[in-house]
Amino acid sequence: MAKRQAEALYKDAAQPVELRVRDLLSRMTLEEKLRQMVQIDSASFVKEGRFDEGAAKKAFGKLGVGTLQDPRQSPARNVEIVNGIQKYLTGSTRLGIPAMIISECLHGHMSQGATIFPQAIGLGSMWDVALHRRIAEAIAKEARAVGVAQALSPDLDLARDPRWGRVEETYGEDPYLVERLGVAYIRGIQGERPTVDREHLVVTLKHFAAHGSPEGGVNLAPVAVGPRELHSLYLQPFRAAVVEAGALSVMPAYSEFDGVPCSSSKTLLTEILRKQWGFVGYVYSDYGAIGMLHHFHRTACDMAEAGRQSLEAGMDLEAPSAYGFGDRLREMVEKGVVPMELIDRAAGNVLRVKFLAGLFENPFAEKSSVKIVNCDEHRGLARRAAQESIVLLKNEKDLLPLDRNVGTIAVIGPNADVAQLGDYCIAKDGLVTPLAGIREAVGRKTKVLYARGCGIWEPSTEGFAEAVKIASEADVAVVVIGGASMITSGVGWGSEEKQPVATCGEGFDRTELGAPGVQQELVEAVVATGTPTVVVMVHGRPYSVEWIAEHVPAILDAWYPGEQGGHALADVLFGKVSPSGKLPISVPRSVGHVPVFYNHKPSARGYYHRPGSPETPGRDYVFSPPSPLWEFGFGLSYTTFRYSNLKVRPLTIAPGGRATVSVDVRNAGKREGREVVQLYVNDLVSSVTTPVKVLRGFTKITLRPGETQTVEFDLGPEDLQLLNEHFEWVVEPGDFEIMVGPLKKKLRVKA
Repeated sequence: MAKRQAEALYKDAAQPVELRVRDLLSRMTLEEKLRQMVQIDSASFVKEGRFDEGAAKKAFGKLGVGTLQDPRQSPARNVEIVNGIQKYLTGSTRLGIPAMIISECLHGHMSQGATIFPQAIGLGSMWDVALHRRIAEAIAKEARAVGVAQALSPDLDLARDPRWGRVEETYGEDPYLVERLGVAYIRGIQGERPTVDREHLVVTLKHFAAHGSPEGGVNLAPVAVGPRELHSLYLQPFRAAVVEAGALSVMPAYSEFDGVPCSSSKTLLTEILRKQWGFVGYVYSDYGAIGMLHHFHRTACDMAEAGRQSLEAGMDLEAPSAYGFGDRLREMVEKGVVPMELIDRAAGNVLRVKFLAGLFENPFAEKSSVKIVNCDEHRGLARRAAQESIVLLKNEKDLLPLDRNVGTIAVIGPNADVAQLGDYCIAKDGLVTPLAGIREAVGRKTKVLYARGCGIWEPSTEGFAEAVKIASEADVAVVVIGGASMITSGVGWGSEEKQPVATCGEGFDRTELGAPGVQQELVEAVVATGTPTVVVMVHGRPYSVEWIAEHVPAILDAWYPGEQGGHALADVLFGKVSPSGKLPISVPRSVGHVPVFYNHKPSARGYYHRPGSPETPGRDYVFSPPSPLWEFGFGLSYTTFRYSNLKVRPLTIAPGGRATVSVDVRNAGKREGREVVQLYVNDLVSSVTTPVKVLRGFTKITLRPGETQTVEFDLGPEDLQLLNEHFEWVVEPGDFEIMVGPLKKKLRVKA
């Protein structure tokens, strides 16, 4: 009996995780360890939506597997398939090691029937940490209910180039905003305990690191940033995610940094991630990234060498199949070319996370749990998220909110009757388009007319005549323009084919940033009728729309607003809620103005400060100011907020000291509203150049008409530090400008 218990130590949940890992590794063959380091395509043993045990036996044998892709079936079918897989692995393989079922969970569990929240860039525009965490908790519950144990999210890339198609997957351009939303997401998805319970998932941070600044805005292109910028900007969200939130998986970027692909960078995957930050999870490759070392980056002569390079750098698991971590790697281990210690490290890291996720105790899903998928509470949460994500960019003469009893509304545009969801979700029934939301919201006597006008990208103007006709007959026109990502284009995730070409998403980068096709011309034609016009943008990246910004009286940015987007848009249009979103990314005037991120260096916007125009040429840009069309953090409301009484206490601190910043915010309007109070810091004189301002705090508050609230922020060394010329984190003595709303104060750090 004692001998049997000793042999099964790894199955004893009462034992420390590290002992269980070591015990299990000691029992494993090389082949079994290698199998824990790879993913297998679950489609090979899912036939007509059912688990095929015979095919699974052929795929797994007695060896098992590290991770498997979620089958992406209906909730009930998912449970059947996952349970069939786990039953085979735990009962028919030699050691009974369960699989880690993984899935995309960027703005909802990417599976049939799951709740679809606003795309990540929309979640970023909420600027609401508490709401963000609630959304993540909902996603985790839906995914875990159908057997998923690991989310391939969040995306902590900084969207520094709007030409890049994956801007939509990010929370925006700023490291502090992305950091705080990332930590909230992790705490919602993974929880706050060292182990992951049955209502949470292991998170996967991506894409490590600096993936959001590719050369030319082209996906996978090299990233040209210096080491100081890497550490002080791009690594900030990842560090907080590991050190503060305890993330258990990391996905390296496809791209290269300083000549070394991230998937083979020992600096990133070992020195920084494990030695500096103390990461205890496992490194999961992006799909095909190891093979890219051979056929794309050309740093490896073949797949086996690619596998060796990435393994030595710190990669632990290869997805979606064994290209570099296959038979050739086994041969290199057997010949002594690759030391067994590296295999034990990688397999052990994967096993550790499986133990922490509780898979050895219970890898199965419960059929009764699927009722939580797309439940009323989660649909309501999706609607609220969409409401909070919509940004009011312009509201001339208070055109908005509209009267729901207005006589006739013309709803026009290629995205008016389409539920654009963004990448990483699966289309389903019950989606609410802008047109459907408006029709449901208006009064019984209000007439709603509809014309598509044009396509998203097609050059045809044949539909303009109908659009102009209904606009001329209407009291107000709502023109819904924008783009399409893979979900509705039929070229990627999902199966709904409504547009033949995607204009945004992974691998869909752009060389210009106006509304695609002839959409601006459509807006011009509608405006020319003289009918008051509202433009709504439904898209995944900022649009350069100078003409629209100048000539259209009301503009809303809805991003990809999720399954309840049409209802949320109508709620904002007709004043059921006041818009409270703020831009998480700056909007350039043209593609030639890129980059326009707000936290630029003092020299980045020119020396002469004589901005020109087509009528009056000037300098630095001859015919245009270098400023963005709309800056990061901008967003209007249907009410007015007044800031006063900014205080910094104490006004002088030691280099390691802390200060409290407080400000009074009053709702000076006649409507209830929500305001994002933002705190910025400017290091006025520094030994190395620093940005003109950096976000160091934000909070979202609700104020009734006439109500005043005092908001406080805590400032410490982490908010004032810089990487000096010796590459040391220090707080330098001198003056710091503290900015909240239109108000400014100085904080002095003593020598």
